[in-house]
Amino acid sequence: MQFQSRFQRFMNHPASANGCYKPTCYEHAANCYTHASLIVLAIVGSALLHQLSDDCWEKITPWIYGMGLCALFIVSTVFHIVAWKKSHLRTVEHCFHMCNRMVIYFFIAASYAPWLNLRELGPLASHMRWFIWLMAAGGTIYVFLYHEKYKVIELFFYLTMGFSPALVVTSMNNTDGLQELACGG
Repeated sequence: MQFQSRFQRFMNHPASANGCYKPTCYEHAANCYTHASLIVLAIVGSALLHQLSDDCWEKITPWIYGMGLCALFIVSTVFHIVAWKKSHLRTVEHCFHMCNRMVIYFFIAASYAPWLNLRELGPLASHMRWFIWLMAAGGTIYVFLYHEKYKVIELFFYLTMGFSPALVVTSMNNTDGLQELACGG
């Protein structure tokens, strides 16, 4: 009980069934500072990968991934700043909360771009290269229409989009690097 009372200021109440999670001021501050600082690293990393690239696809792919990563950090930073410091602007906060959710779908698609664009994966991968972006657009439309209404369905969409591109492994001829990919890198 003493532990809980000591850290009560860092804790918030659980979200209601059809409501948004309300981070504490400390969570907003941590999100703002960490996400804002990572924007610069994402830009530098993308530029470095682009500089080390040899062919056309290797030059385009770092920018696809980098733009997805930058968009994620920029939108998330702006959302947390608005929610933290301008919470009286409910419409603006709601708009950026929706944008924050939408950009996650495009970040997932951008995260798969290096793997889907630069590997020899077979016929399934050529379709997945475009299908992942259609799933991102579909997720964006879903967030726009049903934001915070059906959280389990939204979680299902995130997980489906996160795992379904991995199905192209079944059509791989060359399995080099698959163990590293399974370990997260």
